[in-house]
Amino acid sequence: FGLTVFGVNLTRLAPGAWSMAHHKHKRQDELIYVLEGTPVLVTDAGETQLSPGMCAGFPAGGAAHHLENRSSTDAVILEVGDRTSGEEIECPNDDVRAILEPNGGWRFAHIDGSPL
Repeated sequence: FGLTVFGVNLTRLAPGAWSMAHHKHKRQDELIYVLEGTPVLVTDAGETQLSPGMCAGFPAGGAAHHLENRSSTDAVILEVGDRTSGEEIECPNDDVRAILEPNGGWRFAHIDGSPL
């Protein structure tokens, strides 16, 4: 399609899998939409069982979040977001910050900016 600042990922979470570490976005909004399965959305406010047709949104600078598949079948999620240059993702439980570089690669550091 030639899109340059808009991203969509189809993610399949096997039983027991997490979408990624508990994280929050500094510059990018993110939306998830459940296509199959019953993943658990974990946020700083608690946990929510999701099912097909449900969605959740995470504004830039908002609360940390991740998905866990605690069921015995795959969960399939559509992840939608922009690809803003200079994006930073913080994983507060792991003291990790990931910074999106202009070349599309990621640079990793501690949350305070010191090297890993």
